[in-house]
Amino acid sequence: MHHALTLLPFVTTAGPDDGGFSGPTLDDFFPPVIFFEGTLFEINRVILIRFFVVAVILLVFWLGTRRMKMIPGRGQSILEFILGFVQSNIVEGNLGKKDGARFLPIITAIFITVLGMNITGIIPGINLTGTAVIGLPLVLALVAYVTFIYAGVKKSGGGFFKTALFPAGVPAALYVIVTPIEFLSTFILRPVTLALRLLMNMIAGHMLLVLCFSATQFFFFSAGGLYALFGAGTLAFGFIFTIFEILVALLQAYVFAFLTAAYIQLALAEDH
Repeated sequence: MHHALTLLPFVTTAGPDDGGFSGPTLDDFFPPVIFFEGTLFEINRVILIRFFVVAVILLVFWLGTRRMKMIPGRGQSILEFILGFVQSNIVEGNLGKKDGARFLPIITAIFITVLGMNITGIIPGINLTGTAVIGLPLVLALVAYVTFIYAGVKKSGGGFFKTALFPAGVPAALYVIVTPIEFLSTFILRPVTLALRLLMNMIAGHMLLVLCFSATQFFFFSAGGLYALFGAGTLAFGFIFTIFEILVALLQAYVFAFLTAAYIQLALAEDH
């Protein structure tokens, strides 16, 4: 059964009615449908979280950029720091200034989207990331996939695929082995690993947080007595993992955007 633990900043999984302990399950990632059940437009809690994040991102950037000043205020400074970080450390670091300017908007959008969707996992009352269900990571991976293929084809035409699948310097007889490997690594594993890396990190983070806080609820309110000491321990671990999850949210946004830029750079390279 699911109850709100009012003393903690998380919605956790309480034990069953008999007072036993029940840990987190994968059911958390498949909440019941709220709107349009039975149609192609079903909306559940995960979808609502994604809508919420998009709305917040749009609102933040609108508020932060509607009155730009030479001497920026706090909001403008934060946005400029984030955008400058992506530009300097991710985009131009991989692509240089010229190519970086072309792909800066899409890589920045990927970074901001992943970060916004990830950070909801530690927001009280939401407690679930928009990237912990495979749909969004797959869409983002597909965007990265299409972008680096576009970059390669735009520069080299059909020669992009030839160079990728038949790398120079390899004896012709070995192409029967090398070409399938190159195809698998370049055109299959890149988007798949992008999506799965993000997905699994967000699932693991959610499960750890719910485990800690649901155990705290159990020890404090169901087990009672000296077991409350264990509850103090799980509560402490819960807050430690919360800080860790913030770092993971930032790191996964960085990794996703960085690898997207790196794949584009490889597609633009003369010899890849």
